[in-house]
Amino acid sequence: MVQRGRRTARVSGDERQDAILLTAEALLGERVFDDISIEDLAAGAGISRPTFYFYFSSKDEVLLALLDRVITEVEHRIAALPREFHSDPAGSWTRSIGMFVDVFASHRGVSTAAIAARARNDEVRALWSKSMQSWADFSTEVIRSERARGAAPDGIDAYDLAVSLNLMNERVITAVINQESPAIAESRALEVLATIWIRSIYGSVHPGRL
Repeated sequence: MVQRGRRTARVSGDERQDAILLTAEALLGERVFDDISIEDLAAGAGISRPTFYFYFSSKDEVLLALLDRVITEVEHRIAALPREFHSDPAGSWTRSIGMFVDVFASHRGVSTAAIAARARNDEVRALWSKSMQSWADFSTEVIRSERARGAAPDGIDAYDLAVSLNLMNERVITAVINQESPAIAESRALEVLATIWIRSIYGSVHPGRL
């Protein structure tokens, strides 16, 4: 006898799309992007290969969707960062750079795949550039503010300095998460980067408080 009032749970399109993305990021933690197949993504999401194509046209589109999620996270986290560093300049920079490091480390598979794909995929390159621009703009704003209040000396153009320091972050963290040689230990990455930033901006590792 059929029981009334009970309905079979149905998986929505959004849930299937999310399942594909979750599968992709999990697999990127185990192997390189080129070694992941459409079949792997479909199987991990519990769908067939033909069904996969209802949601994504290719693996590259999956990577773009993953990267877009990371960029959105970056933008939200940057928006929440304080712009006033007067009470604790060194600590504030360390926490901000720590967020940069944390985003890379939390999504290391996506970051590694995106960096590798930049040379061949204009959309991936544009999205990655958007993320780096967000960090550069935030850093420029704070450097200019610190100079305006007399805490940091004038010198290299604030934007040029911010871009250079953020590109250093990117390269150092990429080497760490890819286990390249040479590379610094992951446990020391934040301390090393923060020290370079603070010395570059203030000329000292112990900037004064105003």
